[in-house]
Amino acid sequence: MKIDQLHSLFLECHAVSTDTRKITNNAMFFALKGDNFNGNEYAEKAIKLGAKYVIIDETEYNTSTQTILVDNVLETLQKLAAFHRSYLNIPIIALTGSNGKTTTKELINAVLSKKYKTTATIGNLNNHIGVPLTLLSMNKDTEIGIVEMGANHQKEIEFLCNIAKPDFGYITNFGKAHLEGFGGVEGVIKGKSEMYDYLIANNKTVFVNQNDAIQVEKTKNSNRFSFGNSDADIKIDFIKAEPFVKCSYNNLTIESQLIGDYNFNNMAAAIAIGVYFKVNDALIKEAIENYIPANNRSQIIQKGSNKIILDAYNANPTSMTAALLNFEKQTGTKIALLGDMFELGNEAEKEHQHIADLAVSLNIQQIVFVGENFFKSNINSKKVKQYKSFTDFKNEFNPSEIKKTTILIKGSRGMALERVLDLF
Repeated sequence: MKIDQLHSLFLECHAVSTDTRKITNNAMFFALKGDNFNGNEYAEKAIKLGAKYVIIDETEYNTSTQTILVDNVLETLQKLAAFHRSYLNIPIIALTGSNGKTTTKELINAVLSKKYKTTATIGNLNNHIGVPLTLLSMNKDTEIGIVEMGANHQKEIEFLCNIAKPDFGYITNFGKAHLEGFGGVEGVIKGKSEMYDYLIANNKTVFVNQNDAIQVEKTKNSNRFSFGNSDADIKIDFIKAEPFVKCSYNNLTIESQLIGDYNFNNMAAAIAIGVYFKVNDALIKEAIENYIPANNRSQIIQKGSNKIILDAYNANPTSMTAALLNFEKQTGTKIALLGDMFELGNEAEKEHQHIADLAVSLNIQQIVFVGENFFKSNINSKKVKQYKSFTDFKNEFNPSEIKKTTILIKGSRGMALERVLDLF
């Protein structure tokens, strides 16, 4: 079946699904395969649960008029998404970066939705499956699409751009994330900059943080709209983060519910993109001030007399450094509970030791390291405790001893340090 024919069938459906546990009536189900599962085996179940069509790639499961046999389900999903994107012909904003992608995406969506009907990536569905699903969630009512793109190796952003065909793009930053897959920081810069390559080659617009020298250099031959310092198209000034980030723009003071001065750039990008798309200044201010972080990203949670800064969604050396430096600015007694950082490859030992040394040097009363990498770090300080696993930590942790303390919880997703909340 040709993609245009499949697209006609897709338009009859109310949603796309890749998981029978979340299937809805009149959905189009894509029977994807993984290392430990074969979606083809769920074709019949998907139909019983209400799927209108099921896309499969193994002949033995082609047993119904509702099943559609293709050569490769994943490739078909990606081709259908690219076709649908062209069919809708709406402005698409793409963003990537080492840190802050999801928060920036949420802020941009909050701002633009004040004026437009937007559809944005849900959560962090930002890979070779998530980007197609995001595009297929857009419909004729969508006026602007916002697509987050994640990557952990070269050519991935290039591939995603060729599916989403963005008209606008923004890279939050270039940091020490996914070093194993990218082959070092230079590899990160090259890989993320594939978005710039696409936008420049197709004469599209790049949003640029004028305060980031790498962004400025990489986009000097592009159509760019910049924000930041006095040389930028829009001047946005950082005021303070005590603890919430406050900035000023065009005689407006905007105070967010985001902690850490590292969130200033995320706010500034959303402001600039709002201005570019002619969202009223008062509505930009309202959108940012009303945005409350969730999903373990810089959330502030009160547990008795203790204030917890939960930033356990992910971690890499760049974001960990920023979080610690910001955390030191907090007043009163402080405890940093830090989990291992993943995907660092040969740099893991060095980067964990660097973070350990940094944490010890700061004005933080107690530091708790959890995970095999931090456990191997060479630390000689009475204010440090090291645990090889979360279970080891859990068995010794006594929250009743902690009173009137600010606690930072940060680690890579695989550490699932939000589990600490259940111990209070």
